[in-house]
Amino acid sequence: MASNSSNNQFLHHQHIQEQVSTPGGGGGTRRSRPLEEKERTKLRERHRRAITARILAGKLGVVLPDGTTFPSRSQQNSRPLGGTSAAATSSSTHLVSQQTPSASLRGISPGCRTSVDYNSCRLKGVFMPTPSPYDLSTSTQSQNSAMMGDGGEQTESHPLIGGSLDTVNDKQVVDISPKLAERDFGGTPYVPVYVMLPLGVVNMKCELADPDGLLKQLRVLKSANVDGVKVDCWWGIVEAHAPMEYNWNGYKRLFQMVHEHKLKLQVVMSFHECGCNVGDDVCIPLPHWIAEIGRSNPDIFFTDREGRCNPECLSWGIDKERVLRGRTALEVYFDYMRSFRVEFDEFFEDGLISMVEVGLGPCGELRYPSCPVKHGWRYPGIGEFQCYDQYLLKNLRKTAEARGHPFWARGPENAGTYNTQPHETGFFCDGGDYDGHYGRFFLNWYSRVLVEHGDQVLSFAKLAFEGTQIAAKLSGIHWWYKTASHAAELTAGFYNPSNRDGYAAIAVMLKKHAAALNFSCSKLRMLDQQVNFADALADPDGLLWQVLNAAWDVDIPIASENALPCHDRVAYNKILDNAKPLNNPDGRHFWSFTYLRLSPLLMERQNFMEFERFVKRMHGEAVLDRQV
Repeated sequence: MASNSSNNQFLHHQHIQEQVSTPGGGGGTRRSRPLEEKERTKLRERHRRAITARILAGKLGVVLPDGTTFPSRSQQNSRPLGGTSAAATSSSTHLVSQQTPSASLRGISPGCRTSVDYNSCRLKGVFMPTPSPYDLSTSTQSQNSAMMGDGGEQTESHPLIGGSLDTVNDKQVVDISPKLAERDFGGTPYVPVYVMLPLGVVNMKCELADPDGLLKQLRVLKSANVDGVKVDCWWGIVEAHAPMEYNWNGYKRLFQMVHEHKLKLQVVMSFHECGCNVGDDVCIPLPHWIAEIGRSNPDIFFTDREGRCNPECLSWGIDKERVLRGRTALEVYFDYMRSFRVEFDEFFEDGLISMVEVGLGPCGELRYPSCPVKHGWRYPGIGEFQCYDQYLLKNLRKTAEARGHPFWARGPENAGTYNTQPHETGFFCDGGDYDGHYGRFFLNWYSRVLVEHGDQVLSFAKLAFEGTQIAAKLSGIHWWYKTASHAAELTAGFYNPSNRDGYAAIAVMLKKHAAALNFSCSKLRMLDQQVNFADALADPDGLLWQVLNAAWDVDIPIASENALPCHDRVAYNKILDNAKPLNNPDGRHFWSFTYLRLSPLLMERQNFMEFERFVKRMHGEAVLDRQV
């Protein structure tokens, strides 16, 4: 529940807005953003209708003749609701329902530390989910408020959530326990649920690490009615020792076990290194023969301004350069995918393999490795541009010369270092060089290389896996999202400042290849980590809905996964809310969801019971147990 000071602040802000929007009142001017106000009004009205419906259904308490509402004593004592109560006859208690002014502004906050008006310059997003009581809990209210920044308006908790009383202008406001308002997903669309297998399920010898243990776990997963499992097919394991010498033995045994349990498979063509990112518990480097080439020619890897190479994945600059024992990087990727398709033809024909996700960069994601922990990056640093290998610099030089400005064939010189903040740089600060002539040229080129890489690799993937759904994974770089420049996104290759939609071009490219978009539920990072998101001006929800809208605008399937492990109901409810948005006018929902990941912790009795419940709700089944 918000404090009295913040409520008074909102009421004062609302009074000023009413003066501004009323002709002849106060300032005597019209509101400068009528479309935004119209959308706010529509979403507030939806919210009121939802609450009213629950009140009329008797789920949120007793309605007094003057229209106010509060929980009856019969509710609080777990007895059947009656038409009246002692509290209902008391005329001395006046209960009011507080508006939720910022609820319709998810992903948009005026609390930005920037001279640029964040709200007025946003050009992105169409659908924002209607706020609802089940979306919040008392355990996360303070975190949700922190996410919105520390200035101006804050996200107010709705008075019908929680279980406490507070006052606004000396009037009581009721807060009801969230368990009464948990959303019912019975009858909602069926969203398939997959479980990601452990990173080291197949060892470096391409053998199953623990076949007996895996067999037991698959049986348990089947009992929970999951649709299937997902697994990384590591380039560094399969083609480890020599070019075009593939060993799929461990994966053959794994796929056979999955098939015997009548589960489906999603596979990842993992062309990146494992072991250098959050959550990695094994080390799987790139193939040995690639490492040998890299020792004599380190420019096959992404390189930062200081000349440090990152062997996590190959530079996109060699996509068409014959520097890999006579093959280009694109040819290497295609040969690997074609070998997989031929080797597992029977599983494709039987429909066991439902999707192939193609690795396009670090962590398998379509992005530059702009935030490498091995080079000292720590959250919430903006990262660094990764375009200083000789091949990408050659590409940049050709582009600058074609533009008629050969002196632009360089990276920004005032963009800071890995752990710099935007306002500390001349490039990313408000009014910085990122929005100048050179800055726009460079960022256009940098992001175009990213889109072209995805386009070329997916062209080969579509050829190799004809008739099978392919997908690409996109990362959620949500820190500094509420600044004008979106610095962390820019260094990662997403040209997404506040006056430009950086994800639309990626969505169009995916649509060209009929590819699905896999985007992680980045909001879970907030639930699982004690991180000060306000200081980083982060906005996981805002980024999530921008990306989802970009994908839905071109009608491509959206898959998703949790960013970090989760076992509690609050986290599961958040996933469900994202997977099946409430009141989406087009009835949009996720195409599939992958839980990260299979582990002994998930198999613990209480955790697995919660997981089973989550699977049922993702499948659209009614769940009778409403206790939290």
